[in-house]
Amino acid sequence: MTQKRVVYLDHSASTPVDPRVMDVMLPYFTDVYGNASSSHRFGRKAEQAIEDAREKMAAVLNCKSSEIVFTSGGSESDNMALRGVAWHLREHGGHPKLVTMPLEHSAVGKTVDQLHDVMAFEQAIVPVDRFGSVDSAAFEQICADGAGLASIIYANNEVGTIEPIADLARIAHQHGALFHTDAVQGAGQLSLDVQTLAVDLMSLSAHKFYGPKGVGALYIRDGIELVPTQSGGSHENGRRAGTHNTPLIVGMAYALELAYAEIEAHTAHYQTMRDQLIHGVLSGVKNAQLTGHPEQRLPSHASFIFEGIDSNLLLMHLDVKGIAASGGSACKTGNPEPSNVLMALGYNEQEAMGGLRLTVGRQTTTDDIEYTIHALQDVVERLYNLVRV
Repeated sequence: MTQKRVVYLDHSASTPVDPRVMDVMLPYFTDVYGNASSSHRFGRKAEQAIEDAREKMAAVLNCKSSEIVFTSGGSESDNMALRGVAWHLREHGGHPKLVTMPLEHSAVGKTVDQLHDVMAFEQAIVPVDRFGSVDSAAFEQICADGAGLASIIYANNEVGTIEPIADLARIAHQHGALFHTDAVQGAGQLSLDVQTLAVDLMSLSAHKFYGPKGVGALYIRDGIELVPTQSGGSHENGRRAGTHNTPLIVGMAYALELAYAEIEAHTAHYQTMRDQLIHGVLSGVKNAQLTGHPEQRLPSHASFIFEGIDSNLLLMHLDVKGIAASGGSACKTGNPEPSNVLMALGYNEQEAMGGLRLTVGRQTTTDDIEYTIHALQDVVERLYNLVRV
């Protein structure tokens, strides 16, 4: 019996762990198993591994190792940054206005919504254009009217648009606001140099750059104070309670180190695969429209809409053909509601129901792309025929 072909095109949702990363993690599950907070030799070995990991990540981010806080992932990092800064601002009489844009990951958007709804923080949403790019003039006006913290995503997870983070951070600083970016999607593909980006806080998640799930980091520039969002032990210099997950921290740091040591080769491959995919879909699949910015987008990221087709049906049919894709954000897969990201870009409800995200990775081949294009042609035609019936 012939095995069905499988093509994984959902790397924005999660990447496979690099085998080299798995190898460096294994000893910390079995041999170096001490608690990093313990004073005996087992604990000291774990603590040293964690501090070595912190140094590796600091080298990539061009920051001090003391400015990196380990977390359970991007969502916790976003929550820690926003709540921690907001609570500190309120405690010390700072401006309580929080600035975001409509294309944020829900870990930012819902956190700001809660701070507004439950704790009465002022909230301002910066508009975006049809491609998902922030209106810089509107952003400056909002900051000039008074803001404590701005949080703008580095690259959107659903349409792949890259924002001019360094420019926006400088605007925020000119008006006395701190600046945070969710860089989860950009890590491994875009520069994470925090000096060049001029950010005050930045969130990362290991499983987006071929590291393990369940671990992330938050960069916090020296001198910025946060109220801890978890109570318990005094881990991470009192900023986060909870026993360190040594194997995952070691794996994340090595995955990040590898990603940036090899970034030119990987991003060139991603862009070649992405461009082949975009060209093939737009030229060969009925009613396909590209979403997001046509140029300022992640090297690995292609996204489309097919008006009149429900993305959940599209994903089901693609899965039958062995193709793993997403309707947009992986956090929304299966949600029958139209994409709020596509709605923010100006698409109507019917259009926003037909989103498709295809994201390539290190192992993606030209044959994978060709197979996907032909499969999409067949599936989309079949679904349009069903709609006509």
